[in-house]
Amino acid sequence: MDSARLLEITAYWSFWDDDVPPTVPRDVALPSRLSDSLALVVQGVRRCGKSTLLAQMIEHYRLNPRHCAFLNFEDPRLGQQLDHSLLDAWVAAFRKKHPRLKKAYFFLDEVQGVRGWEKWLRTQLERPRDNYFLVTGSNAQMLSGELSGTLTGRHLSLELFPFDLNEFRQVQPRGTLESYLEAGGFPEPLLIDSGDRLRQQYFSDIIERDIRERVGARSAVAIKQIVQMAFESAGAELSLRRLAGAVGIAVDTAAGYLAACEAAYLVFPVPYFAFSDRKRAARNKKYYPIDTGLRRMAVTRTGADRGKLLECAVHLDLRRRGLKPAYWRGRGEVDFVVTTDLGITPIQVSWEPTADRHHRALEEFYETFPQAREAMLVGPTEFEAGALAELGAGS
Repeated sequence: MDSARLLEITAYWSFWDDDVPPTVPRDVALPSRLSDSLALVVQGVRRCGKSTLLAQMIEHYRLNPRHCAFLNFEDPRLGQQLDHSLLDAWVAAFRKKHPRLKKAYFFLDEVQGVRGWEKWLRTQLERPRDNYFLVTGSNAQMLSGELSGTLTGRHLSLELFPFDLNEFRQVQPRGTLESYLEAGGFPEPLLIDSGDRLRQQYFSDIIERDIRERVGARSAVAIKQIVQMAFESAGAELSLRRLAGAVGIAVDTAAGYLAACEAAYLVFPVPYFAFSDRKRAARNKKYYPIDTGLRRMAVTRTGADRGKLLECAVHLDLRRRGLKPAYWRGRGEVDFVVTTDLGITPIQVSWEPTADRHHRALEEFYETFPQAREAMLVGPTEFEAGALAELGAGS
């Protein structure tokens, strides 16, 4: 692709002639400054606001918009030649456009489809030339395995999720906790009357573009069924063998599909809490959805279950805080167990006043883990008050 056409597409995505539109500020911890030897990588589910966060960084870091080149690599005008040569041509074209510019900022949006981008980026960071790179992707495994090794010591990463309750209320000031649990936190559907149609489209797009294509499945039917079952069973242990049997596929296939759903940020696994790897591996995991509004669009309508929806929201809030929740079960069950720099904290979630079964489960938990901190009981009031902020940082 010639430089003129590449710059034309870049101009479409950038803010060279237009002001950055006002948007809801995201509650994420950005690094204090950018470095040309460290890439800033933002990961998260499709349509959760990663591109918007990139745009907000212009003001956050007080950058000149004309010195910032944005490119969404899912733009079909870029054609099929998505590889390192396109990235070379893009940087060279922008630098040629601004020959006297000292610092240039390159925003690579949805870069996961560009072949070899990680090795290309590594070479750029190894020999800094006042080019600053900010990257987004919709794949949780972007920085795991081989890629993590490629960019070791050369990136700062953060995860972005759909709106939390406070961000939701900036769009819908009169929104209640119940309306938040029903609508979820995907930004754009909150702004239009046909929000549910857009949520349905998100669900289909994630299944098709981020999961089916990744696993090479001919059809998305089985994948969709697996996601629906995981969503419906949110907060309950899920057996891979039963899941595979219900869908009519092999256990290994079901495991592969579910792993791809995790990589696409559609579902999150919550393991059994134990200090022993063997004990953790012996128990089934629980799974939670990325968004309660998306879950509502995907599952069979069985009536409102505010307790389960609140549990899903608590889980996501723990993730936003960088925590890795587990669950524990004896004769009773503890919904979540988190390990922070302050110690182990059990968490019980209930829409109604805490029942005797919650307290009995906690008593049994303390018999097994007497060193654990005081339990946190989270109901609607505690959730709205931001009680989870008291947990501290993950360890």
